[in-house]
Amino acid sequence: MANRKPRRQSKAVYRRRRLVLVVFSLLVLAGVTTAIVFGVRWLVQEQPWQNLPFVGSSNEQPEEEPDPIPTLLPTAAPDPEADDESDEEPEPQACAPADLKLEALTDKSDYAAGETPALSIRLTNLAEMDCIVNVGTTQQVFTVTSGPDTWWRSTDCQAEPEDAWVTLEAGQVVETSEPVTWNRQRSTPETCDADERPGATAGTYVLEVAIGEAHSEPASFILR
Repeated sequence: MANRKPRRQSKAVYRRRRLVLVVFSLLVLAGVTTAIVFGVRWLVQEQPWQNLPFVGSSNEQPEEEPDPIPTLLPTAAPDPEADDESDEEPEPQACAPADLKLEALTDKSDYAAGETPALSIRLTNLAEMDCIVNVGTTQQVFTVTSGPDTWWRSTDCQAEPEDAWVTLEAGQVVETSEPVTWNRQRSTPETCDADERPGATAGTYVLEVAIGEAHSEPASFILR
């Protein structure tokens, strides 16, 4: 029997085979991709490496903290210095001269011959808040004049002047507790040690007082 030549497949058969191979390859690729996605998701969620003896934290369990016990008393005494600063009253500031009203006072308006005038100061805080002021003899000045002539000044022969800081409440009025006596003699710093000094003649005199930069209005009186 004579040998036959192998039958050649048609082009349609080759196309079907290639199509089947392509579809099979796509299915395999899809399966591999799906497996990778699910595998990564599982690794992220389960983290199986945490159970390995050489990875992660120690096997010791954290100590459980007991539930707090309610208390009806403070655990510590309150600190009086820890109060809100807004509740603290501000420290008084120095009185402004414009907030001080000074009045020159005499115990009489008319003195007979030989009578010595007693001189005082009345001080009023006109401010709406407390303030502090030095009312000591280092700041007080009593001045007696007659016309343009200054007869006597309390600081001319003053010995050992002192400071005296006081707090004046808003609107408070105070007066000197011990009046200053004028012996009706002329004074100058140069005649403090003199045995005799000129005496004031009869006439009208004016008293003015000052505390620091605050000054009073003049107050007149008569010497006989």
